[in-house]
Amino acid sequence: MELIYVLDILGTFAFAISGALVALDKKLDIFGVIIIAFVTAVGGGMLRDILIDAHPINWIGDLNYLYIIFSAVIFTFLFKSKIAYLSKTLFLFDTIGIGVFTLLGLQKGLSYDLHPLVSVIMGMISAVFGGVLRDVLTNRVPLIFEKEIYASACLAGGVMYLTLNYFSVEENINFIISASVVVIIRVVAVKFSLELPKIKVDLFKKFE
Repeated sequence: MELIYVLDILGTFAFAISGALVALDKKLDIFGVIIIAFVTAVGGGMLRDILIDAHPINWIGDLNYLYIIFSAVIFTFLFKSKIAYLSKTLFLFDTIGIGVFTLLGLQKGLSYDLHPLVSVIMGMISAVFGGVLRDVLTNRVPLIFEKEIYASACLAGGVMYLTLNYFSVEENINFIISASVVVIIRVVAVKFSLELPKIKVDLFKKFE
């Protein structure tokens, strides 16, 4: 089994757990928990495939994603009280997951002859929009719009991939370096509580 596929599966597992935890906190029933876990784990890739008219859609073409999501839901139910102790591990899987999802989405966009800029956006959608859908469905402000550097890290990794690809860097090396950019930016941002600037003042009022 390829390393990238293993990382993809680990990221899917972590995403599904994060969705299941949010659903449990909202006191949803078992069906609601499964749906939120599913949307969180594969919603971004599914939206990407719909936008670029790719068939079969990600989880339809590989049922392992469904098995992983169901396993994550069961794991969350059984070990919810223990998951706090695994938060650093899950964060690592989640962070690696967004790096891998970003590049897989970008590569898929390029394989469909999309413009490189559009392909980078497809990579970002693959990585973060599962979380956006989760938050919207559970009536929360999506995390990427509120405080954390998340989508920006994906865009940076995507730009790095295109840059190295332009200079004909070997594919696997390119993938590792570009995914590492996403992971490093995300980890540093969380560790030091870095945020993107917010618009707090109406600049035009200063001149009235």
